[in-house]
Amino acid sequence: MLDGEVPKEGVFGNASALAVTGNNKLCGGISHLHLPPCPVEHMKLAKHHNYRLIVVIVSVVVFLLAILLIVSIYLMRKRTKKPFSNSPTTDQLAMVSYQDIYQATDGFSATNLIGSGGFGSVYKGILMSEDKVIVVKVLNLEKKGAHKSFITECNALKNIRHRNLVKILTCCSSIDYKGQEFKALIFEYMKNGSLEQWLHLRTGNVEHPRTLDLNQRLNIIIDVACALHYLHHECEQLVLHCDLKPSNVLIDEDIVAHVSDFGIARLVSSVDSISPKDTSTIGIKGTVGYAPPEYGMGSEVSTHGDMYSFGMLILEMLTGRRPTDEMFIDGQNLRMYVEISFPNDVMEILDPHIVPRDEEATI
Repeated sequence: MLDGEVPKEGVFGNASALAVTGNNKLCGGISHLHLPPCPVEHMKLAKHHNYRLIVVIVSVVVFLLAILLIVSIYLMRKRTKKPFSNSPTTDQLAMVSYQDIYQATDGFSATNLIGSGGFGSVYKGILMSEDKVIVVKVLNLEKKGAHKSFITECNALKNIRHRNLVKILTCCSSIDYKGQEFKALIFEYMKNGSLEQWLHLRTGNVEHPRTLDLNQRLNIIIDVACALHYLHHECEQLVLHCDLKPSNVLIDEDIVAHVSDFGIARLVSSVDSISPKDTSTIGIKGTVGYAPPEYGMGSEVSTHGDMYSFGMLILEMLTGRRPTDEMFIDGQNLRMYVEISFPNDVMEILDPHIVPRDEEATI
C-alpha cells in the first residue's frame, strides 16, 4: 500500500495512466484522482489566511491610532493658541434685539431707571422672551471711551463664572429706532441694589430696610475677597477690576455680594510674559478715593491696586464714611482717620448701624 503526496508533474499528470485504488494513505495529486489534500498544504493555506487577517487587523489599528494622534495634536494646538482676546468680539454671547430691550424697559422709562454711571444708564426691565427680570446697562456712545468700555466688559465677563461676580446674560449691539448705534449689556437683576445704597441710606430706592449688621458686613467683605481672588488667581487670564467701590458691589436677595461693572477692567495675558506689575495704565482710571494714589501719577496697574480699593471699601463699610467725605480736609483721608483712632477709639468711628446705641453703652 502506497502513502504520501502524489506529484502533479510528468506522468502523474495523466489520470488515465495511474491507478491509486486501495491506497488510502495517498494525498494530493491532480484533481481527477480525487485524493484528499495533503495536511501540510492545508496548514500552509490556514497559516497564509491567518497572516492576512493579522495584517488587516494591525493596519486598521495603526490607522485609527494615527487618526487619534492627529486629532489630539490639533485639539492641543487649538487650546494653546486660544487667546483671551482684547479684540472687539462678543461672539460667545447670545444677543437680543434692540426691540426686545426697548419693550423690556418700557421704552427706557424713567420709572425703570436705576441709575447712571460713567458710560451710560442702567435700567430695570422684564425680558418677555424668558419672563425674567433683568438689568440693562445702556452705554452712552457719545462719550469718549464708551465703545472700548463695551468691548472690555464683554471680554472680561464672557469667560468668567463665580458666585460672587455679577452674571452677564447677553448683550445687544444694534441700531435704535432713530438709526443710531446702540450698545447694551444685560445682567441678572439684584433685588437688593448696591452696597452703596445700603451704606448710605439717602441714596437710591430699593425695597429693603437698608441697614447691615456687623455679621452681614463681614460676609460681604468675604464675598468681595473671594471674587478678587478668583479674578487675580483662578481665571485662565488675570483680570484686574480697576474700579472696585460700593456702587459696583451688588447685593442679591440672600445678602450675597456680587462684584460688577468691568467697564475699565484690564485683561492681562498669561502668555505675554508680562507680570501684573508691568501692565500699562493708558486709558485706565479708577474712581477718586478708591484708586491708589500712584495710579494718578501714571504708575502701572496691578493686583495691588485692586487690593488698595478693597481696603478702602472695607474701611467705608466699617465707618460709614466715604473716602471723599467732606470731613477729610487739609490732607486728611479715610485711612488716616481710622489709623489715628485705632485701637483705643475704634468704637467712636464705627458706623452707628453696626453697634446700636444701647449695645455701645454696654460695651
